[in-house]
Amino acid sequence: MPFITANDGTQLYWRDWGSGAPMLFVSALGCGGSMWDYQFTEFGARGMRCLSLDRRGHGRSDQSAQGYDFDTFADDLATFIDTLDLKDVTLVSHSMGSGEIVRYLSRHGSKRIARVILLAPTTPMLLQTEDNPGGIAREQFEALWALWRRDYPSWVASALPPFFVPETSPAMMRWGATILQAPVYVALACSRELVEADFRAEMRDIDVPTLIVHGDRDRSVSLEVGGLASAELIADCTLRVYPGAPHGLLYTHMEQLHADMWAFLKDSW
Repeated sequence: MPFITANDGTQLYWRDWGSGAPMLFVSALGCGGSMWDYQFTEFGARGMRCLSLDRRGHGRSDQSAQGYDFDTFADDLATFIDTLDLKDVTLVSHSMGSGEIVRYLSRHGSKRIARVILLAPTTPMLLQTEDNPGGIAREQFEALWALWRRDYPSWVASALPPFFVPETSPAMMRWGATILQAPVYVALACSRELVEADFRAEMRDIDVPTLIVHGDRDRSVSLEVGGLASAELIADCTLRVYPGAPHGLLYTHMEQLHADMWAFLKDSW
């Protein structure tokens, strides 16, 4: 059965496609593993073993009553990696998944990890504070959460166009809405955890080759808050900035992204 049991008994659903060196894809907030369909298709055909784990409360995993914090998310990843005895793993994340990867490395080390790819990361810190003046004001998050509590579908509808580009087909946009596979209360819990998180110190200790890809038209997490700030903290880091790319660059700039990811894999083998 495609489930593993987390430390607290939560059943977590996972996907497995292809054979070869493992790539473990860590999803964005609210998204199940189906968000990586195109990357599974691409890298499975290139001789990689593609895996994803539905975060607790997401996709087909259990909606546990607790555990929506980065320590638990990281421990869930560790349970999965250890259970399958994965080695030389390429960890790939989008958006919130970047924090899970960073916390996994700080809690469990890099002995099983060969390299990291962060796409449109939310790291190192989103919230504006005295020592993080470039962050986002708390009031903006409070307004977002109030909208989610009142009318989450309207937010999804308004967020879809800037997630893509004008040339994106209506069918792809409709599909994009289906990858959101978490109830509102889980999305809120994860979003609050994400906003309060500070990964700056942990990121300075990352000791594996890292690729960061971020678009300069990202309306969800700006290049300055995410990709640039993250790259400055990681010693062995390559940053790729895509002109005109939005938060959904893994769909809108798919060909370029897959080529850059593959080149990074080959260069770091």
